[in-house]
Amino acid sequence: MTRSGGSASGITGMISRFPPVIIPPRNAYVKGHLPLLATLSLTVFAGCASNTAQHTATQLNSTKYETLYLGANGQVVKKTTEAGKVQTGGYWKGDGVPGSPSVIINLTNQEAYFYKGGALVGMSPISSGREGYRTPSGSFKIIQKNADHHSNLYGNYVDTSGNVVVRNVGVLRDPKPPGTRFAGAPMPYFMRITGAVGMHAGYLPGVPDSHGCIRMPNEMARTFFENVSYGTPVRVTH
Repeated sequence: MTRSGGSASGITGMISRFPPVIIPPRNAYVKGHLPLLATLSLTVFAGCASNTAQHTATQLNSTKYETLYLGANGQVVKKTTEAGKVQTGGYWKGDGVPGSPSVIINLTNQEAYFYKGGALVGMSPISSGREGYRTPSGSFKIIQKNADHHSNLYGNYVDTSGNVVVRNVGVLRDPKPPGTRFAGAPMPYFMRITGAVGMHAGYLPGVPDSHGCIRMPNEMARTFFENVSYGTPVRVTH
């Protein structure tokens, strides 16, 4: 006697529509909690479901994005960035204020704070060292000032007429093509604090992006430069 019903291939097709059921081993159960594997399965399914959400036109056309990076004590810090837009801003209200200058650079907030006599008188957004070129933290002081400084490590290889042949090179890693010379990247209002690291005017994409230096908008770099002196304390912190 034969039983009517769907073919074996039809049953296989129905089964394939459903995810496999994972039965964890006995020792995977923890009293009072879902099994670990089941929890992971639920997480995966929830993540897949979120990918089907419809994005609005505003979201799709936005140039803003969020960058996550590790802050102090292992905390994840989120910063919204305007893609491709040079970051400007900061303020200065230190003209005529008495007191010894000092600077605190907060790598988590990507901001530099200027003090006179312990009073906060200015702030500048910054771009510090990116992954692999982290800006060192610690207590330093201004050991060099140069308003027209050029890097001797990073820049371009140019021909005899000054035309760029190879961009964004590092002299320690990139061989120089025959017939070219190295042209160091301009670092206006350079304020060295340790080794090859210093504050200077430069491009700020809104996230850590330098080879270790602390970039600032041009006007804020100029203001900091004019108000620090040799020996001014600089503390770099998270």
